[in-house]
Amino acid sequence: MPINGAVPGADDTLGGRIVAAREARGLSTAQLARRLGVKSATLQNWESDRSEPRSNKLSMLAGLLNVSPTWLINGRGEPPSGFDAGPIDVPQTRLQLIEIRRKADRLVADIDALLARLD
Repeated sequence: MPINGAVPGADDTLGGRIVAAREARGLSTAQLARRLGVKSATLQNWESDRSEPRSNKLSMLAGLLNVSPTWLINGRGEPPSGFDAGPIDVPQTRLQLIEIRRKADRLVADIDALLARLD
């Protein structure tokens, strides 16, 4: 199981998760756009990460796709039923975790430096 319920793979962006959930529900872009009351081009922009839905549309989108808004936003939680995340790319995931750790270590160092300045 992925860490914190995150789903790895091509759905690592909001747009990718919208596509994955839409396909898991068996909907075309035009069908989902019509149900949301937006133009197909607008939905295509969301799916390609050129723009993002407003919060009210994000909530509607989550409801229509039967996923949580949290999963759409950051991939945490339950993916849509019928969604196959596929196998985890262990070497790639390891590299990503190492990079996240480096960033976290830099943040801790920055926090410590700022706290030292306050003392």
